[in-house]
Amino acid sequence: VLFRSDKDGLILTVRAAPKASRDAVQGTMPTPDGLALKVAVTAPADKGKANAALIEVLAEAFGVAKRDITFISGQTDRRKVLRIAGNPATLAATARTWTEK
Repeated sequence: VLFRSDKDGLILTVRAAPKASRDAVQGTMPTPDGLALKVAVTAPADKGKANAALIEVLAEAFGVAKRDITFISGQTDRRKVLRIAGNPATLAATARTWTEK
């Protein structure tokens, strides 16, 4: 499942692509565990740099503060599950824009 809403926000599955040519949300992609949002970041996967860049890209894309995004799992893996705090309906509407592309 790409995302699901809960009472405090959104749970989102992400596939990180470090060392990309630019920072961007690139849409959805299939994984063995289901759909994930592919997010490219220019930072390397070294000492948390790519994770920090990933949070910056997602914060901007979802219109939330960086502190509103936390890792549930996958800090050392390309597949990550994150919690985004905020209005669940608004966050879900934003996430749906990538599933429709």
